Parts: sequence; structure tokens; C-alpha cells
Amino acid sequence: MNQKSIRWRQRFVNFEKAYQKLREPIIDFEKLNRLEKEGLIQRFEYTFELAWKTLKDYLESQEVIVKFPREVIKTAFYYELIKNGETWMDMLEKRNILAHTYDEERFNLVLTKIKDEYFKEISQVYHKLGEIK
Repeated sequence: MNQKSIRWRQRFVNFEKAYQKLREPIIDFEKLNRLEKEGLIQRFEYTFELAWKTLKDYLESQEVIVKFPREVIKTAFYYELIKNGETWMDMLEKRNILAHTYDEERFNLVLTKIKDEYFKEISQVYHKLGEIK
């Protein structure tokens, strides 16, 4: 096993931990208070970050060189590692917006998207990479 193969598997372990942490509040979403919802957004942000970086490391282990999140998402879609490229681009955009501004309407929109769309997409990648690992 080469260094790149080892690296992506190590990154996957961290992604798996983050995924499990994100999964917890999704299951009990209706019971979450405001502070817990803010925590859910934080968990989404770092899980998304680990997801695209794990995809990047996996692609590089396959000799596909990609550097930036947008490029990783497009390439992962091309290689059928992700199923919904548009949702992944939307996740990237929303993650960037949340990191730089705070707005009640955006907060609620992103919470709904995390619960109804984003978690499913992250789950799909988690399971796909888990099968490969």
C-alpha cells in the first residue's frame, strides 16, 4: 500500500468520526434547541470539510490530482463518487456564506438544507468510500 492510499484511509477515519457526530443531531432534529442547532451547523461545516478532503485524498491515491474544493467536487461527480454534484456545490456555497456572515434567514435555510438534503449527500459519500476502504 502506497503513502497516498494510507493517507486517504487515515482521513476517512476522521471523516467517519465527524459523520457520526453530525448524524446524532439529525436523528433528534425536532428536539434541538437554538444552541444545539448552532452546534449542528458547526458539525456540518467540519464534516463537509472532511468529506471533500477525503474525496481529494482518495482521488489522489488513484493518481487524479485535484486541489480545490470545487475541482474535487466536479471530479468526484465525474468518477461517480458523488451522485448529486449540484447539491455538493450548494453545500460549498452555503458553508462559505455561513463562515463569513450571520443572518437569521440564512441560518434557518441552511438548517433545513442540512436536515433534508445535505446529510443525505454526505451519507452517500460516506457509504461509497466505506465500501472502497
